[in-house]
Amino acid sequence: MATADALINAMTTMLVTLDPPGLAPVFLGLTVGMTAAQRRQVALRGSIIAFGILTVFALFGAGVLGLLGISMGAFRIAGGLLLFWISFEMVFERRQERKEKTSQAAITIDHLRDLAVFPLAIPLIAGPGAISATVLLAGTFTTVFDRVLLIGVLALMMLAVYLTLLLAEKLDRFLGVTGRAILTRLLGVILAALSVQFVVDGVRSAFNL
Repeated sequence: MATADALINAMTTMLVTLDPPGLAPVFLGLTVGMTAAQRRQVALRGSIIAFGILTVFALFGAGVLGLLGISMGAFRIAGGLLLFWISFEMVFERRQERKEKTSQAAITIDHLRDLAVFPLAIPLIAGPGAISATVLLAGTFTTVFDRVLLIGVLALMMLAVYLTLLLAEKLDRFLGVTGRAILTRLLGVILAALSVQFVVDGVRSAFNL
C-alpha cells in the first residue's frame, strides 16, 4: 500500500512536470479571440483528454514496457534523465520558449480545428515528461488500490491544470514576467532533485543493489 510520502512525491512530481503556471500564457496565446465560454470548453476538453492519456499509461505503461523487453529499472533511469533535462530547461527558461514554438506550429498546421486535442491535451499537457513521470510512478504504485490512488492523483492534478487554465488571464497578469520566471525556476530545481532520485532508484533496481 502506498505511503503518505509516496502520495506526496507523486503529487509533487506530476505538479512540477505538468507545470500549470507555465501552461497559462501558452493557453492564452492559443485561444486569442475566443470568448470566455469557448476558452472554458477548450480547457475542460483538453484536461479530460490529457487525463485519459495519462490514465492509460498509468494502467498499461508497465505492461507495454514488458512486451518490449524493457525493465522498469531501465525505464526509471531513462525517464529520470528525461525529467532532468526538462528541469534543466525550466531553470534556464528554455522550456517555455519550446512550448510556445510548439503551440505556434500547431496552430499553423491544424488551423484550430481541434485545439483541445492538439496541441493542448498532447503535447502541451500530456507531453513526454508527464507520460514518463506517470509510468515511473506506476512502477511504485503496484497494487490495485495503489493504482486507484495514482489515478486519483492524476485527476487532482488535471483539476489543478483546468482551474489554472480558467484563471490563466488573471494568473498571468498577477505573476508577471518576473513572477513566472521565479516560479518556473523553483519548480525546475524541485523536479531536478526528483529526477535524480528516479535515476538512483532505477540503478538500484537494474543492478539489484
